[in-house]
This record gives sequence, structure tokens and C-alpha cells, in this order.
Amino acid sequence: MKLTIRNFDLPLKHTFTISYDSRDVQETLIVELQQGQYKGYGEATSNPYYGFTIGNMTQALEKLRERIETTELTSPEAYWAQMQPMLVENPFALCALDMAANDLFGKMQGQPLYKLWGLDASRMPLTDYTIGIDTVDHMVRKLQERPWPLYKIKLGTHEDVAIVKELRKHTDAVFRVDANGAWGVEETIANSQQLKELGVEFIEQPMPATDLEGMLEVYKRSALPLVADESCITEGDVARCQGRFHGVNIKLVKCGGLTPARRMIAEAKKLGMQVMVGCMTESSIGISAIAQLLPLLDYVDMDGALLLREDIASGVTIDYGKVSFSTENGTGATLLA
Repeated sequence: MKLTIRNFDLPLKHTFTISYDSRDVQETLIVELQQGQYKGYGEATSNPYYGFTIGNMTQALEKLRERIETTELTSPEAYWAQMQPMLVENPFALCALDMAANDLFGKMQGQPLYKLWGLDASRMPLTDYTIGIDTVDHMVRKLQERPWPLYKIKLGTHEDVAIVKELRKHTDAVFRVDANGAWGVEETIANSQQLKELGVEFIEQPMPATDLEGMLEVYKRSALPLVADESCITEGDVARCQGRFHGVNIKLVKCGGLTPARRMIAEAKKLGMQVMVGCMTESSIGISAIAQLLPLLDYVDMDGALLLREDIASGVTIDYGKVSFSTENGTGATLLA
């Protein structure tokens, strides 16, 4: 098996701002694993909040190049188990490798991953489209630029409820809001009551990930369901979210790939929690991997490639929230660059 590592700058259509970050370009790392005629692709974006860069991801993978190339791919799960102990400190790099291994395995087996996993694609949730923090006029313009059945609204300002009130004047679409940990206990509870009246479906990560005690109180008094993001990173976090959140948003790069994500989904369902998978502004390589999980999900946020000025890959397509699979096997992704 041959390992190839590439990195790209992905220019965004609009400046993307959340409560603790703002960017015009997203750096991303692409892993390619080749076995004979088949190529599998994986992706992990850089992220200053979690401390993972193109440099430290590349270094981690190059250090293991011989092991990566000589370990037999009998199954993605077995491959992940071999690599995880050596990449435990860099789950982003592990994600890109695991995603590529899954894609390669599916292509070698001649099946899309969701079919290999025995999933029924007749029922899949629509993806939301994210509106980053901006002036209200610009946020309205983004709504009008891409009419969509449901939007994720990024919040974390001093005017959050006013922003949602103004956006509601321009669309009947379902809203989800994501504060990225910017609110406090009483603020979250008060906001939840007003946001419910404005047609908001749920609140994602209202408070800092460290405030687990505060979330116990919010969980009791919130008028809206609560979904964990920054509070749910690895497999062990799922159980800690029970009784504090109604659901979890699983990010492949944070947990280390498709392999652990599937276990996290199963654990959340066992605990009676709703399941969402989110993206990190990936190209169609990462987005196509997320799509394979759709039949297992209650919600999905996989609009990353739609936020790009230009994609570097082909794969699944999305029209008005509805995802259509590629004709390719594995994740369905192909690198164009």
C-alpha cells in the first residue's frame, strides 16, 4: 500500500465566523492510500482551537509511513486498531488515515460503505446550511443567496435573539442555533424560551465544554433540546453528555475517524440520545465520508463543501438539503486536483 499526503488551501465563499474563530481560507490535509488500481481518500482540516495543524498532522503520519504502508488492510476496524495507539495524540491525522482506509476498502470490495455496513438509505436526514456570525444584513443576504429548508445559525454575540428575530422575517425554514460555548446558565435558559417561539429546533453547545455542572441545570430548565459539540469529542464523552444534553454532534476529525464515530453513534442510541454528525468545512472528500453515516442519524450538518469557493474533489451532491450518493464505491469521493 502506498501513502501520499497532500495539503490544500480551500478559499471560502464568505468569511466564516463563529464565537471564537474567523477565517477566509480553510487549510486541509488529504491522505491517499493506494492498493493496486484502487485509491482511497481521507481528509482532516487544520483547527487552531484544538491545536492541530497541517504540519503536525503531516509529521505524525510521516513518522508512521513504513507502518502505514506495510500493515495489511484486512478491515478498516482492524487497521484503525493498529494505528490508533501510535496516533492517539493526533486524532485529526488518525481521522484522515481511517477515512482513506475505509474508502479504499469499500472500493476494493466494490461497494459503497453504507451498503457494506448494511444500512438502508431510504431514510436520511436533510443537511442544514450554516450562516456564520456577521452583520445582520450580511446574514440575511446569505439566507437569500441560498434558499434552504433548514439553517444552522451561528451565535455568540450580545444580540443573539435579535439576530434570530430578524432572520426569521426572511424565511420560514427551520432554524438550529449554535453558540459554540458562548453563553452562561441563565442566558441559555432565557434564550431557549425566546428561541423556541422563533421556530428554533434545538440549541447546539450553548455553554463552555468545561461547565458540566452548569449544563445539569440548563438541561432541567431549557425550553429547547440541547446538542453537545465541544463537550463530545471522544468515545468516552458520550456517556458524560447523558443528562446534560439531549443529543451529541459527532465530528469525525475530533474522534479519530469513521470507525470510532460508528461506535459513538451506537453508544448514544443505547443511552437514548439523539445523534448528529457535523463537519469542519471539509471538501467533498470529508463530506462524502460523513454521508455514509446518514441512515444512522437524526440530524446532520454536512454543508462544508457548499461553503467553499471551489471544491478539490467530487463525491456526494446536495440539493436543497437532500444528499445524493456518488456512483463511486467506498465513500464515493475522488480527488480532482
